[in-house]
Formats: sequence, C-alpha cells, structure tokens
Amino acid sequence: MAELQYTTFDSIQDHVSHVRQIFNTGKPRDIKWRKFQLQRLYDMIAENEERFYESLAKDMHKPRNEAMGGDIAPVLDECLYFLDNLDELIKDQKVKPRSGINVMEKVVIRKDPLGVVLILGSWNYPVQLLLVPFAGAIAAGNSVVLKLSEVASHTAALITEIFPKYMDTSCYRIVNGGVEETTFLLQEKFNHIFYTGNENVARIVMTAAAKHLTPVTLELGGKSPAIITPDADIQLTANRIAFGKFYNAGQICIAVDHVLCPRSKLNEFVQALKQTVQQFYGDRPQESKDYARIVNNHHVERISALLNNRSSGEIAIGGEIVKKERYIAPTVVVNVQPDDATLMSDEIFGPVLPIVVYNNIEEAIGIINQREPPLALYLFSKDQKVIEKVLRTTPSGGVCVNDCLMHQAEYGIPFGGVGASGMGSYHGAKSIATFTHERSMLVKKQKMEGATAVRYPPYTDRKYNLLRFIMVKHPFMLKLKSYRQPLKLLFALIALLAFYLKRR
Repeated sequence: MAELQYTTFDSIQDHVSHVRQIFNTGKPRDIKWRKFQLQRLYDMIAENEERFYESLAKDMHKPRNEAMGGDIAPVLDECLYFLDNLDELIKDQKVKPRSGINVMEKVVIRKDPLGVVLILGSWNYPVQLLLVPFAGAIAAGNSVVLKLSEVASHTAALITEIFPKYMDTSCYRIVNGGVEETTFLLQEKFNHIFYTGNENVARIVMTAAAKHLTPVTLELGGKSPAIITPDADIQLTANRIAFGKFYNAGQICIAVDHVLCPRSKLNEFVQALKQTVQQFYGDRPQESKDYARIVNNHHVERISALLNNRSSGEIAIGGEIVKKERYIAPTVVVNVQPDDATLMSDEIFGPVLPIVVYNNIEEAIGIINQREPPLALYLFSKDQKVIEKVLRTTPSGGVCVNDCLMHQAEYGIPFGGVGASGMGSYHGAKSIATFTHERSMLVKKQKMEGATAVRYPPYTDRKYNLLRFIMVKHPFMLKLKSYRQPLKLLFALIALLAFYLKRR
C-alpha cells in the first residue's frame, strides 16, 4: 500500500476552482451522467472489495464481517438505490395552487443541485461515511470535493489510488491532509459542507461555513444511552447491547455509550454480559479475529485515561489494555454515578461500557434529559406504555427499540442528530433533499391580462373587494369543507331522485 500523500495548498485551490467551473457547464446535472457515475462508484467498491478489507484490517484490525456490513454494503446498496429510483426522486413536483389568483397557473417545485459540495469523511467508517453521502451528492447533480480522513491512512491511500480510475475527476476531486490542509480547505467557498465527526471540530466547520453563509450538515455523536426496563429479556438484551457497544471496538457514533439498568436487574445483566462476551470473543478476546483494535495510540491513551481516572464504579468485565497492540478489552464498569466527571462527561467512543443503576423509569428519563440530546436512544422493554412514555419525554436523533445500531442500517428512514448530536440528515431520498435546493416555480401564460389587471393601479374599492374575495378565504369555507362527504352523498341522492322522477 502506497504511503498517503498530503495535498498541497495550491492543489486544494485548484481542485475547488476546477470542479466549480465544471459544475457551471452543467455536466454534473445531466441525469444520464449522474447514473453513469453512480455505476462507476459501485464498480469502484465492488471490484476492489478485497483490497478494502485489507486496508480496513490494517487501519483497525476490522473483522471482515464488520467491514462488509459497516463499510462496503451500505455504499453498494446506496448506489443501486439511486440507480433504480433517481428519475422518480428528482422529478418536478406539481403543486396545487393555494392562492385563487394562481388557480389556473402551473406551480412546481424543482430539485436543483446546490453546486460544489464538500464532504469531510471520518476515520471510524472511512468508506461508508465518505462514500454514502458522496453517492447522494452525485445523485443530486453536484460537483464534489472529498476530504479523506488521514487517521485511517491505509484506506485513504487506497481510495486515492483507485478513485481516478473510476470517477470523473473533472467533477469530483480528493483532498488528503491533516489539520493544516483541512483548515486551508475550509477557507474556500462551498455551496454545502457535510461533516461527520465530533462536536469540537463541528464548531470549527460551522465557523468557517458562516463566513460564506454556507449551509452545513453535521453528523456528530453524543452519549447514546440504552435503557433496560425490568420486564426485558435480560440475555437477549445483553447480546444486543454487547453487539451495539463492542462492534468496531466501540468506535462508532451510535454505539451504546452507557446503560441505564434497574437496580434489581444489575447482577443478572452483568452475568448475561459475561456470557455474551465469552460467546462473541472467547476466553481471550485479544486473540479473537472478530474483535477490532483502536485506530491509533492517541485514542488508546484517551480511552485508557477515561477508564483509569474515573471517579466511580468497579470493573466487572475486562479492563486489560495492551498499548503496543492498540488493544483494549471489552470492558464493563458497574455502579457508575450519573455525574461521574470522567466516564459520564463526553462520548467514550471505545469499548468501555459504564452501567448506571436507577430505581424507576422517571429517574432514568431524568438522567437522559440532564444531557444534550444523544444521536441514538436504545430502549429494551416489552411494555408498550413504558416505551411510549420514554419516547414522548426524551429527545434523540434516532431511536432503536429492542435492538442496537440497526436503525442506522435502515436506509429507508433519515439518519441524523438533533441539538449537539448534529443537524440535518441523509440516506436514500433524504440525501437528495439534503444536497438539492427546492426551487419553487410559478409558470404563467401571456394571457388573461384583463383579469390580471385587477391588481394594477389605480386602486379602487371594487378592485380591493375583488382581490380580497379571491385571496382571503372566508372561515365559512373551512366549515363547509368539513361537510364535504355528507354533501357529496346528498347531491348524489338528489341526482338519483331526479333521474328516477324523470323516468316516471
């Protein structure tokens, strides 16, 4: 694998300038061209799938199943979805005029590409989180600049190598680099910025975007809780929470950050977790081929510090750290206090699972509502009333009931955060909405000037009354509308009666 070469400042400026010039020619807007590029993106992943598995293993020891499910399959599926549905997704939307003045006119909403889109990828899923939004930006008809994550350097080097062999580099360009290159890139003007990452960098992105009044989509994270209610199937819950926490060694924005467990179920849940971890990874997870590694030494040190500097709780499972291998064992810490300044302050983003006990569901809801809204909320319960109560009284970007992570994998629904966990959303049809502008259009004919003249000066009482009659609906019309079905039935009966009498 070639070493990752950073993009020069001059090249960054050239990339942005060039793709804007090409966008202005209309080339990326052509529907046949969009479909061709989506097919080429599909081919780029499908024909190099084994190489992607190799690069992801080098970056994070990512197991093949996790690399396929978390990185490869989402991009392939998104490309196929757009190829199959693009014509319908981007067609003009006809609108029934509300105003009486426009009742005879053509009113449509057209989905116009935004222009030049910047997509800032993330290291934890360096294929999915870069190329799924890229597919949406292509489908929407934009030119795109892709900033790859330098942290997952092997995967970034692979994408940089093969990208020009498949994609049209007059419309789409790649930028590689660290903080300096990214800072320089953000000085350029874009029509939309799409960022996946953490809250601190998001503030930098928003500040840079504000200088050009550029809209942003921010896919962030937060402390996503999993609530267990007393009636839940504990072993099933342990299986699914372990999956939602230790998948990719917890390096996922929607990972279960901590568990809120009924005090009466704590011991049973911990025993179930021990059984699950043993089933997943064996007696020595360090030797398991199915357990990922932390991406670099910096994050090993960060997660180690969270574990070692905690102010509450005891390690019930795991706790082993081998820094030279970037290995942190699947770790569970019990009896953690909700206000623990270390474990319960920021998103953990690693394989350390704090368990906080609660006495009643109101207490659990209160713990959640004391924090910023999380990107995901997980709830394990059989009681529909409790489920509805939690959903009604807590905020979150998304929700998954009785499972973990899988709502993000359902691309038929939007994925995104709220508040500090992000703004905007994407996936499937929502990506088209994110990367297009709804251009409202009223198309009139050069006719009926006599009727139109009622709006022209000189103004008279007659014109005023006529305009008001056309433009302001009387409340009586709303009441009449509520009786529409009975009136239709009445008129039908009258018509039948008239027909019968005429036959007589």
